[in-house]
Amino acid sequence: MKKICLLAAVLFGFSQMALADIDKDAAVKMVENVTKEGVEKIINSNSSQEEKNKVFKQLFTENLDLDFIGKYVLGRYWRTATVQQRREFITLYKDFNVKVWSKRFDEFKNKKFVFNGTSSANNPNQIFVNTKVPMSEGNPVSVKWRVNNANGKLKIIDIIIENVSLAQTARNEYTSFIAKSPKGIDGLLENLRQKVK
Repeated sequence: MKKICLLAAVLFGFSQMALADIDKDAAVKMVENVTKEGVEKIINSNSSQEEKNKVFKQLFTENLDLDFIGKYVLGRYWRTATVQQRREFITLYKDFNVKVWSKRFDEFKNKKFVFNGTSSANNPNQIFVNTKVPMSEGNPVSVKWRVNNANGKLKIIDIIIENVSLAQTARNEYTSFIAKSPKGIDGLLENLRQKVK
């Protein structure tokens, strides 16, 4: 019995330590700012699509760790990519996602993000900020924001909508594309250039 209690104490202590490396309240506040000042404000405005894209680009640049995401999305190909290929991929990935998400978030027009606390991640420097968006019909949409603490700076490294990870989805798509393309990474870059245009 004592061994079980000791084990429970160790595990509990570890879980507490795991969450001690990231400020939960600061993570929630950061995501709240993104949703209210960025997503909700621009979506509910009568701005042109060009203006929305401009705001989303600033939002992405300031709040997402694009270098971190880029490395993850390219997977093993990040190691073999040249410095120039890495730089261009990050730029194209950002520009492409700005267009995709400025339109994707349109489904949340006139809706509000409801915050439901946080949950731990496997990495002690990361945490999930949980939100839901009540819809006119059907169940609320679940949106989880994975926040990473890199050298004291909080950045979003993934958005999970209805249990679908944007980062994992992009990783599966891009690594598969590179593997099948005769041009490898250059083939992916060409494809992204076309999509951005």
